[in-house]
Formats: sequence, structure tokens, C-alpha cells
Amino acid sequence: MQQYSILNLAKHALSGHMRWSRTFGGRKLRKRYDVIIVGGGGHGLATAYYLAKNYGITNVAVLEKGWLGGGNTGRNTTMVRSDYLLPANADFKEFSLQLWEELSQKLNYNVMLSQRGYVSLACSDAEMEAKTQQANALRLRGIDCNILNIDELKKVCPELDVRQNTRYPIQGALYQARGGIARHDAVAWGYARGAHNKGIDIFENCGVEDFIINNNRVSGVKTAKGDIMADTVVVSVAGSSGLMAAKAGFTLPIETLSAQAFVSESLKPIINQVVSFDTGYAFINQSDKGELVMGGHMEPHNGYHQRGGFDRIENTLSTLVTLFPFLSRVRIMRTWGGMVDNSMDGAPILGDTPVERLLFNSGWGYTGFKATPASGWTMAHHIATGEPHDLSEPFKLSRFRDGSLVDEHGTGPYPTAY
Repeated sequence: MQQYSILNLAKHALSGHMRWSRTFGGRKLRKRYDVIIVGGGGHGLATAYYLAKNYGITNVAVLEKGWLGGGNTGRNTTMVRSDYLLPANADFKEFSLQLWEELSQKLNYNVMLSQRGYVSLACSDAEMEAKTQQANALRLRGIDCNILNIDELKKVCPELDVRQNTRYPIQGALYQARGGIARHDAVAWGYARGAHNKGIDIFENCGVEDFIINNNRVSGVKTAKGDIMADTVVVSVAGSSGLMAAKAGFTLPIETLSAQAFVSESLKPIINQVVSFDTGYAFINQSDKGELVMGGHMEPHNGYHQRGGFDRIENTLSTLVTLFPFLSRVRIMRTWGGMVDNSMDGAPILGDTPVERLLFNSGWGYTGFKATPASGWTMAHHIATGEPHDLSEPFKLSRFRDGSLVDEHGTGPYPTAY
């Protein structure tokens, strides 16, 4: 395989890289499919891939209004972990992490998973007690997680300021060694190529304008390229979930906000883990290019914009400079934002909606990227069998009516947890 890859690269280099075969797309849009997936991000493409791989369902179209991975998939900060307290969240994210660990091999495409470790800092006795409880609960479920004291934390993250007379006197941390980051666009391209090779049709610049619904059952979608009929329609559009639900005639219990992130100039390797700090909320990791990738709380007002404000930059960076004083001499190179759907309990909404055979994958907040493989796997199961997967059962929309919420706001920077 390695020899073939080297020869293949040499062949394309000598031809001026003008003879590469198409990775995905290029097929003619048909008028009918068994399944239409609205949204060509990581979750939508993963759903298509696992429909074909696990169930042999290939009469499927993925419709993306822009380019593949151009939404939140390409705008997130790429963290991968499974250190959640509640069983429903922990089991789902752990299954996803297990899929991440074999994803490059399964797709035959390097998604650049780097399991460099995830560090969640605590700066009070109460926080340390909560993180100890979380670590114990995870270990009881067979999920790796440890508590680091100050001396252990200094070895793992030597650039961290652990003095006790600072703004945030660090007491220790929760540590998951298998956590880390992956390359977001490579994930989208890998799933796209895998789905295409299994017969899935993928179309860019094909936005869905409305749904075709008869007798409360979806039968297709309306696009700028014409009506397309299908037995099942799945919506996986991140920040636009509320807008798409409105087109179908119902309301989702979500709010949409902007989440801003920023990167520094490239530096030599200095931060070897993903570091998160809940108290002042801020996080940081270093990309393979050397850029420090940083972010914090979501913007405090609802909207569909993909930008943030300078107040968020100032707040986040002041926290990070306290934790890592060397950052005061580092330049920020660029910022960006993504639209984030937050459900009212902070957990995703997966599966059936009030419209028959119209399924939604939404409400992930900050946690969507790390759940990409498991989300695709469980949604494919639901489409193929007509029933929720055991892992996605707790996240059905009807839980808001029944009161069976999965409320774990404490594990992420959700606005309702301020």
C-alpha cells in the first residue's frame, strides 16, 4: 500500500497534478431516492457512509447548499473526547471515540487523529470534587479518565502557571489520555470519498428550499434544481436546524448563537495537549501547523451570523494569558465564527420529528464534532430499521414533552449555564 501510494504521488506530480480522478460527486441528480440527506457536513456524510457500509442502502443523495464541510464542520476547533458524566452522553461519546480510533484505517483516508490528551482544569476544591466524581463515574463505565494533582499536571503541561497567587489558582485537572484533535476537513473528505465509492450521490450547491409533505409524511424536497422525491429525509444542518424545522411546520426547542474561535501565529510545539478551563471558560490546543487554536463562551445573543465580537476575544484571551503567561507575547492571526444550535438541556436531538419519516440531527451545541462517527452510525441505524439505536434513544425529541431530559450543562459553555 505504501509503495503504491508513493508511485501514485510520483505519477501525479510528473503530470502536473492534472489527472487526479474525482474523489466524490460528478453524478447526475435523479428525481427519486430512497433517502435524502440534507447537509453535507461531517454528520450528514457519516450518515450516508454508514447507510451504505452497514446496511447496503446506496440509493441515497446528500444535498449541500454550499461546499462539503463548509458549515460548522470546517469552523469548529476539532476536539475529540468522551469524558462526560451522565451515562447517555458518556456512552455515546465513548462509542464515537472508539470509531475515531479506527476511522483512518476504515476510510483509507488519514483524518489526522492526534490523541494527545485532554486536560480539564479545576481551580477550587469544589471543582476538584466534581471532577473526581466525574472521573470515578467514567471509570465505572470502563472509560479511561484520571485526576491529576499539581505535580502530575506540571509534568503533563509544563507551560501552565500553577502558582497559587494568580487569578485562577489551579488545584488539579481531569485528564483523558485518549482525547485529542482530528482534522475537520479531512473528516468530511474522507467520509465523502467513502460514501461516493459505495454508490452514494453527493451534490454541492444544491440547497433545499422546502419539504414536500403529504398527509403529515415527507415525500421529498424542493431545490433550485427541481423537486426530488424520497421515502425518508434526514436533516443535518447544524446552525440552520431551526430554519429547516420551520419549513416543515414545527418548532425545535433550540436556540442558535455564534461561537467564535481564533488562531495565533505558528509556533514551535509548546502545548502538547488540549487544555480546557470551565471556570472562565476558555480552551486551547496547538495544530499540526503550529497555530494555537483558542476559543471560549458562545456569543450572548441569538442570531445566524458567523462572526463574534472583540469583547469575547478579550475575555477569552485574558483568561488564557493568566493560565499561560507566554501567550502575552503571541500574535493573533485570524478569527472566525460558526452557527451553533443549543437544545434546552444541552444534549442533541436525534431521530423522529412530528412529520413522519422526516428525521433531524441537531442541537449539538459545542459537542457535535467529537460525535461525528457515532452520530452517523446511529442515524443510519434509525433510517434502516425505523427504530432509534440504543445509544441515540435518550436523545429523541419527545424527551422535552416527557421530561426525560439529558441535562449536563456543566460539561460545556452553554449560555443557559452562565
